[in-house]
Amino acid sequence: MIHVIAFYLFATLVVCSGALTILSRNPVHSVLWLILAFFNAAGLMILLGAEFIAMLLVIVYVGAVAVLFLFVVMMLDIDFAELRAGFVSYLPFGLLIALVLLAEIVLGIGLWSAGPIELAQRAGPVNPELSNIQAIGGLLYTRYIFLFEAAGIVLLVAMIGAIVLTHRARGGVRPQNIARQNQRRPQDATRNINQPVGQGVEL
Repeated sequence: MIHVIAFYLFATLVVCSGALTILSRNPVHSVLWLILAFFNAAGLMILLGAEFIAMLLVIVYVGAVAVLFLFVVMMLDIDFAELRAGFVSYLPFGLLIALVLLAEIVLGIGLWSAGPIELAQRAGPVNPELSNIQAIGGLLYTRYIFLFEAAGIVLLVAMIGAIVLTHRARGGVRPQNIARQNQRRPQDATRNINQPVGQGVEL
């Protein structure tokens, strides 16, 4: 009984927070509602026994993507009046997307009512004593280790490319000489002066 109550609670919060993400006029509030939707979706994944996906939702989407969206929205100087003025021009395209999503939902409900898909015949054997994370980790680091490493290399190349493209040499900036700083002695940095009373210091 507690699982049913938790499911309907998480599902209701996901739907409400997703709707408020779209309907909120303030982009910062939209991102906050999106974070709430991610947290409740993680709760649904835990109820389904997919704790690995729940962890990914919290760490990757909430901890990285949503927070990045929030910082970008807060740093940008967004003209909210201009955004509201352009809402009408995007209304036909938005209605088209809504109709496509509605058709997909109706199709999914129809397929679900037709009967479940037999996935057990296609799935590989899994030790029931292993948890979801252990099974996925064992598969990633044994059978798909080369693909996993290739994905890491692709992400590394993308990160280096972004750094190279955004790095620009600026003129008029004094470079830092670390070796010269390490060789500097205290007597080179300070100067003792016997200054007479009533006279200023000459620099």
